[in-house]
Amino acid sequence: MAATPAPPQAPPKPTWDPRRPAPPFPWLRPTIRIRLTLLYGGMFLIAGILLLSIIYLLAAQALNVGSDLPFKIVEGKVVSDICNLPDQASPSEFNDAMNQCVNDQRQHALDSLLSRSLLALLGLAVIAFAFGYAMAGRVLSPLGRITRTARTVAGSDLSRRIELDGPDDELKELADTFDDMLERLQRAFTAQQRFVGNASHELRTPLAINRTLLEVHLSDPNAPVELQQLGKTLLATNERSEQLVEGLLLLARSDNQIVERGPVDLAEVAGQAVDQVHAEAESKGVTIRGEQKPALVQGNGVLLERIALNLVQNAVRYNIPEDGWVEVTTDVQHGQAVLVVSNTGPVVPAYEIDNLFEPFRRLRTERTGSDKGVGLGLSIVRSVARAHGGHIYAQPREGGGLVMRVALPI
Repeated sequence: MAATPAPPQAPPKPTWDPRRPAPPFPWLRPTIRIRLTLLYGGMFLIAGILLLSIIYLLAAQALNVGSDLPFKIVEGKVVSDICNLPDQASPSEFNDAMNQCVNDQRQHALDSLLSRSLLALLGLAVIAFAFGYAMAGRVLSPLGRITRTARTVAGSDLSRRIELDGPDDELKELADTFDDMLERLQRAFTAQQRFVGNASHELRTPLAINRTLLEVHLSDPNAPVELQQLGKTLLATNERSEQLVEGLLLLARSDNQIVERGPVDLAEVAGQAVDQVHAEAESKGVTIRGEQKPALVQGNGVLLERIALNLVQNAVRYNIPEDGWVEVTTDVQHGQAVLVVSNTGPVVPAYEIDNLFEPFRRLRTERTGSDKGVGLGLSIVRSVARAHGGHIYAQPREGGGLVMRVALPI
């Protein structure tokens, strides 16, 4: 019995959506840190304005602006370098001049206090916002650590943990909960991968034995015609079961992990798929055309070849009886490697597009008893594309058929 394969790493999942445009001003994004900074700085600014108003009112009340002097000039001479006092005037005129001079000095003192206090408040506000930004970053640093760990886990490594230290507060509780969730996810993925490996062996072995026995009996020239016909029927059923098992196992593997990554040229992959389907296309009267330009990606060659093979096979099998064609092109567009498979065929309603990517779903009511496959082709294509961080888009072609577009990051 073959040894159980070692559990591979978890798959990188896409962290971006090519259909969502990037924000024009990313630095204006209302992050929690910016909001906390505005909250801290705004509270300080409001408190400073209230404090300044209270100080100004108290100072104005203490200086008693606009009131008369607590003394009067009865007789004598008063000289001042600040106030403009008359040389010869009556006592009442001197008193009025003195009152005006003192009130001007009081108002000047209040204006000076207000202007300097506003400058001090402005400087302190800048310091407060900077301090609030720094403090918000320090308070939210555990969240940044949690986010970075989550991105790493979503990429390829379920063994990573946050292991946040510090006070036992809400952030540490969140990090510990996240670590517990990662532990359970790792155990679940490991068990699933182990099950896939065991099922791969346990399901393939009896099917391979059945195929060998049927082929041996069919190779007997003295076997009755009825027995040969039954053997061919059983052999076709066994082959269909093998395809179903292989498709299910490939779907499970592509949903959860990429075993090996390396440089793969989509042009070469598409060319191999066209070569494999060429004989079937000729038997159905379907012409395969198209130019495959180099488009290098980092991925698993076997899985990427399955993408191209499934799309080309579907395009050939679901085609028109006469003068049908399939166009297979590869290219690099907008920083992505693109594989496009277009074909003639029956008219596909737009509302049926999403259903085609579901397992065991075909167009309209055709599900079983078909020689066109087991209904897993497009599901496998979508799963493999997602496992490589890419996407597949399908749209009906004018006049009938489909246009399948696979976009993978370079």
